[in-house]
Amino acid sequence: MATGSEKLDQIVERLKGTADPKRRYEYVLWLAKKLEPLPDDYRNDAFKVKGCVSQVYVVGQLVDGKLHWQGDSDAAITKGLLALLIEGLEGLEPATAASIDPGFLSETGLQASLTPSRANGFLNILKMMQAQAQALAAG
Repeated sequence: MATGSEKLDQIVERLKGTADPKRRYEYVLWLAKKLEPLPDDYRNDAFKVKGCVSQVYVVGQLVDGKLHWQGDSDAAITKGLLALLIEGLEGLEPATAASIDPGFLSETGLQASLTPSRANGFLNILKMMQAQAQALAAG
């Protein structure tokens, strides 16, 4: 299942090819560590993801027609899931980002080891990023 994002497809393939749930978690935590720090200016309700148990912020910006993302979370796994989406949606055109089918999550195999609230949070982060992409596209 192609998502429309080459980077996201690569991440999905990598996770799909990992049989050990612990290794998947390690990869997600590694992504979390690579995430750039989020400036305090963005830590407000406008960028806060609703419906997440942990504090999650995500900020999209449009530069030359391409999306660039920043974000942070106070929970390591959630931060890793956020980092996965940021990496996967980085540099896309807003319409492409907005049309990504969340079904790719089941292909990663992550859902099996995520708590329902984390899996739900992951979808809420994606939905917020897609809403921001649409808003940015609309200007």
